[in-house]
Amino acid sequence: MTLPGKHPPLSTTDFVAIDQGNTSPRFVRMSTWNVPSTSRLASECEIPIAAIIQPFADQDTREEPIPLVESGPAGPARCASCRAYINPWCTWVSGGGKWKCNLCSHETEVASEYFCNLDSNFLRLDHLQRPELNKGTVDFAVSEEYWTPNPPPSIESLYYSVTPKPSTGVRTPQPMDYVFAFDVSQEAVRSGFLKTACAALLESLFGDDESIPAHFPPTSRVAILGFDRTLQFYNLSSEVVGQPPMLVVPDVEDVFLPTTSGLFVNTTASKDAIVDLLTTLPMRHEQTFENEAALGSALVAGLAALAGRGGQIVTFAATLPTIGIGALQPLVDEAALYGTDKEKTLFLPRQETWKDIGEQCASEGVGVSVFLGMGRPIDVGSIGIVSTLSGGELYFHPKFDPAKDGVMLSSQLMRLLSRTTAYSCSMRIRTSNGLRVSSQLGNFYESAAADLEFGTIDADKAISVALEHTRTLDESQFAFIQAALLYTTVAGQRRVRTFNVALRVAALAGNVFQYADMDATLSYMIREAISKMSSQKILHIHEDLTEKCALILYAYRKFCAASAAPTQLILPEAFRTLPLYILGMTKTKPLKGRNVTADVRNFHAHKIMAMSARSIMFHLYPRMLAVHDLNDQIALPDANGKLDLPSLMRDSHLFMESHGVYIIDNEDLTVVWVGGSVSPQLLKDLFDVDDIMLLDPHILALPALPTRLSMQVRNILAHRFKQRGYTPKFMVARQNLDGAEIEFSDMLVEDQNNAAMSYLDYLCLVHKQIHTALTTGASISSGHGGFRSMPW
Repeated sequence: MTLPGKHPPLSTTDFVAIDQGNTSPRFVRMSTWNVPSTSRLASECEIPIAAIIQPFADQDTREEPIPLVESGPAGPARCASCRAYINPWCTWVSGGGKWKCNLCSHETEVASEYFCNLDSNFLRLDHLQRPELNKGTVDFAVSEEYWTPNPPPSIESLYYSVTPKPSTGVRTPQPMDYVFAFDVSQEAVRSGFLKTACAALLESLFGDDESIPAHFPPTSRVAILGFDRTLQFYNLSSEVVGQPPMLVVPDVEDVFLPTTSGLFVNTTASKDAIVDLLTTLPMRHEQTFENEAALGSALVAGLAALAGRGGQIVTFAATLPTIGIGALQPLVDEAALYGTDKEKTLFLPRQETWKDIGEQCASEGVGVSVFLGMGRPIDVGSIGIVSTLSGGELYFHPKFDPAKDGVMLSSQLMRLLSRTTAYSCSMRIRTSNGLRVSSQLGNFYESAAADLEFGTIDADKAISVALEHTRTLDESQFAFIQAALLYTTVAGQRRVRTFNVALRVAALAGNVFQYADMDATLSYMIREAISKMSSQKILHIHEDLTEKCALILYAYRKFCAASAAPTQLILPEAFRTLPLYILGMTKTKPLKGRNVTADVRNFHAHKIMAMSARSIMFHLYPRMLAVHDLNDQIALPDANGKLDLPSLMRDSHLFMESHGVYIIDNEDLTVVWVGGSVSPQLLKDLFDVDDIMLLDPHILALPALPTRLSMQVRNILAHRFKQRGYTPKFMVARQNLDGAEIEFSDMLVEDQNNAAMSYLDYLCLVHKQIHTALTTGASISSGHGGFRSMPW
């Protein structure tokens, strides 16, 4: 139930939410469900007031779908003062002739066609028939007034347009179009990346004849282009007989569209041409000697094709773009920059052009997703900014190997095309009097009006919003947040989705801590830490995180458990594992201390900035399972088809045995660790071999065996696949035999690894800071007399 005053379930729980006027915690999670009444109380508690918003989160199949409200030509009812949308927390006055906004208290006249009389409880008689008056999350179908305006012409356009672009007016919503751009340079062909990408796209567009259905939206159209030193466009229209004709643009500095006819086609009508092209494209370039690829120019060509209507560009790139728009030079000796003031430059684009491409894509309603399958460094810091600003996604396959990475790439592409996606999106967060938005973090472009612009946004993306006080809040009233997302669906309908949250106001620190939400707090903290990578040294970010952890626990000690002895470590119920997750943050790929290449850091930074709260929790503390300890009933469907999942274990080698088999999964990678003295029967049941030396460490999935153990483990992995929608990379690590054991040990967060201390040592460090602050009165925060000057 979603009414205020209840603890929502953890983000990692399987739950069914019943919308009672507050939006489901799937869509909006708060760092505390009791807002501090004053800014002083908020600073004393040290818990950031933040919301994690995931607008298109996948719902449980048992949940009621989000209602669609037809608002008519006048559009949805909105406050005449603050422009907030009508919602269940508004009140009715003047006999139903006016409604009072819950955010700004302004009274707005009710349109004559929307009028209804009130009952004895001052509710409208049609209250239950109108979802916008009783549901926290609703979709409004909107009129022409809400259509996407054409962006003003940019000072320096990245491409030459054959047809003059309209500088004013609005666009008629249309189904989303896709541009697929393939790197056809020598590196992409030689590694098998081009062939694998073409095969994966064919499978996603048309499925196969047996088990895999088509995942491509039937109303959408596609365009396909190749790029190396030139840009190659294809006429895919159904009238063309034989191989689709190729149109080449040799000038990659001044990009233009050579044609508009036959560029975008319906997949059903032009199936033969698309299948022919994707099948022969790798063969056409088999003997290529082109070792350069103009990725920036290809993205601009995709933007030129989609300008004026919006859509999505999906690019497959394998070569550092050393020519064309945004040409980059290889980075020399990045390891020498770590620890110096120049370290920050590794996390910024080296060419402003990439930022311009991202901003123009966002304003045109175009999202850019890039699959990277390179053999050498490719400068994700520059290329990735396009996906970051346009709301797209990066997929990272260094040293691409079709045998190892093909399954994962295919799974990622299917998820990309099948998940709920919207384009030409704009979001605004409004708050009730006394609160305001102080910062917004995530993968989007923030416009001058502080609106969040997304080329595309999908089911896996979330953003963080930090709030601050502008005045004291009234304890007898609720505090309100409303997020409104204006978007176009894949099928081409223009809608507004609103999320409404009512929060209780607390005047005591104990009540703030009692209703704190660690999942949302950590999601905000890791985004904030990653956003500082381009302005602070990583070492200082670590110190900041440790300081914040100590400050939250110290605040609880000081205001909620002051009578306990200073030597005793007391953790609040909501933040019992906070030090463990903060330690996990310092061990993530973007923030860990050991030398990690800038490409790897930048990729994971981009990924975490858009992750949902649930994915972040599983990423910071991977799920680990002892396979050899599964009982006979667990993970086998019962009569109703329900699966009972096994309990997990702690991520440390201290709890492991050499005769065991363990599975660990951090959402990116699943590793099966096999102990050196494992029993032959266990190997036979799971891998169909009876000797650890016969076990092939390069298998891509567990073999489908008729044994009970094999069924149980495959059911667990299938359940996780259903939760996230894609297959992570899979590895087998035999004890003291395989290199994958390094990846496995790096995921054991409680151990001393990743150039950071063990959980026990870290807990002692945090406790020491709190103890010293309690006994000496020293300040935990940095500055004069702070803990940064302490010897430890």
